[in-house]
Amino acid sequence: MTAPGSGPTPAGDQERDEPSHSAAVAALLAGAAALGGFLFGYDSSVINGTVDALKETFGLSGFAVGFVVSAALLGCAAGAWFAGPISDRIGRVRVMLIASALFVISSLGSALAFSAADLTLWRLVGGVAIGAASVIAPAYIAEIAPAELRGRLGSLQQMAIVLGIFAALVVDYVIANVSDGGATGTFPWGGGAWRWMFASCVIPAVMYGVIATTIPESPRYLVKKHETARARQVLLRVMGRGDVDVKINEIVRSIAADRPVHLRDLRGNRLGLLPIVWIGILLSVFQQFVGINVIFYYSSSLWQAVGFSEDDAMLTSVINSIVNVAFTLVAIALVDRIGRRPLLLAGAAGMAVSLGALTVCFATAPVVDGDPNLGGVAGPVALVAANVFVASFAATWGPVVWVMLGEMFNNFIRASALAVAAAAQWLANWVITTTFPGISGFSLGLAYGIYTLFSVLAFVFVIRAVPETKGRELEDMDELTAPRSRA
Repeated sequence: MTAPGSGPTPAGDQERDEPSHSAAVAALLAGAAALGGFLFGYDSSVINGTVDALKETFGLSGFAVGFVVSAALLGCAAGAWFAGPISDRIGRVRVMLIASALFVISSLGSALAFSAADLTLWRLVGGVAIGAASVIAPAYIAEIAPAELRGRLGSLQQMAIVLGIFAALVVDYVIANVSDGGATGTFPWGGGAWRWMFASCVIPAVMYGVIATTIPESPRYLVKKHETARARQVLLRVMGRGDVDVKINEIVRSIAADRPVHLRDLRGNRLGLLPIVWIGILLSVFQQFVGINVIFYYSSSLWQAVGFSEDDAMLTSVINSIVNVAFTLVAIALVDRIGRRPLLLAGAAGMAVSLGALTVCFATAPVVDGDPNLGGVAGPVALVAANVFVASFAATWGPVVWVMLGEMFNNFIRASALAVAAAAQWLANWVITTTFPGISGFSLGLAYGIYTLFSVLAFVFVIRAVPETKGRELEDMDELTAPRSRA
């Protein structure tokens, strides 16, 4: 409608207004879905501040601590593997609601844990939720986002993850500081401080569930369930004046071509799998074997082990997380400008140098009461090196590997190849997280020396094997993935 006495809105102005409005709607829906990524980062990192308290409360050995911390990652693999098929049956939004409920159950169960065994069980439940959220959020965003916005809206998932990590470390720091005795002490409202760290995840988990009830279902799912009218309404909101009927017809054709995913589609003539699938697997493994999650799961305990106070150790972890957020923005700005390979090479080089510096600092530090003590020059050097390592990863291997996994496989094998690569990533994460306490208990220098070696190997791997996918259409990936199909 127009105001009294005014003329009709010029057609040109209307065309400009509607795409702007539809883009805003798409961004809001993508942001709502990406809250699952926030919970992914929050729930997986909140345990950072609790590690030493868990050791003391339950009398855990280094290996036992590693298993408790990494238990969620086994759940992640299961959640990621089954979330896709389940969402095809009951819808993307319902899976978000299930994930929200699992996050709440895991958080409360972990907060009330009475032994390492049941804590491990609750962490497994949380892992299933993390795995489901890690699959559903990017899938939903891709299915509601207009093509011209898909890259930027898809990056919200990675940004949400690093913001979740940051929020968890800040909450851990605040709870430890207001408690009598830090993480092992008593919270002002009663109970151990570490229990409140786990319980804090309930708030974003409930928010995730509430927000999920307000967003529309994926138009692809609705078309698949023959609810075309509802799908058209959703597409009208996010496409503005775009041709909705053409989009619906494209979805119908795509669904008609779908068939169940079979791992045999990935078979190649050499080493059992197609070369491009091996590249995806090794990108995923190297992303974890450089040891990045040691920083986000164990950094507070690590810095205390080398002479920092609990307060300074947690503050250092928060600073690491701020660096992570800032340099993820750098990656989003550069990935479509300079390409994937240059970023991966620069990141591997930066990680190798910074991890090498950490290796020297820890290996040459004098041992006091069984732990290396960073004093004098070594302490500041180690702090700078740790932040350079996080920056190198956040600006390159963190987001870029996920970008490449989403685009390097052709349409025919993408779903199954992504499932295999994602499973490899979670398992590699589990290996590093489980083994770090045992290896570092023997020698921190050895642990970081291993991560340095993998950074060097990652650099060589990118030079020799990783293709550049910048500027390629998804339909052109057949050139990298052959053969396309088999009878």
